[in-house]
Amino acid sequence: MPTYDVNKSAVTHARKLIDAGDYDDTTEWSDAAPSTEEGNEVLEKKGWDEFAAWHLAVDPDANEETKARYAFPYGDFRKVNRAALIHAKQRASQNGHDAIEKAAGDLLDRLDATRG
Repeated sequence: MPTYDVNKSAVTHARKLIDAGDYDDTTEWSDAAPSTEEGNEVLEKKGWDEFAAWHLAVDPDANEETKARYAFPYGDFRKVNRAALIHAKQRASQNGHDAIEKAAGDLLDRLDATRG
């Protein structure tokens, strides 16, 4: 199992989106999760930095500019998805990724506070 680092730039990106109201708090993650094709389109049009900005974790041992380097997506390349944050928090907890669990939980708390 990989050891992940928190992707601090992705957490910052998610905070900005939440603060701007760019989140989806109604769609289940299974319905909102981007397809492989959508991920490839982001890579082709916007590059690895944009792809990385939508993932809360980085595997420092994985090769750069590979999808295997990034984990725990939190949105659909447009909006933060509340269910994705819940899923990321649960998955991180189940697999002992404490820092990722905390990052997802903090974002979830921020989103919930924003939506009132």
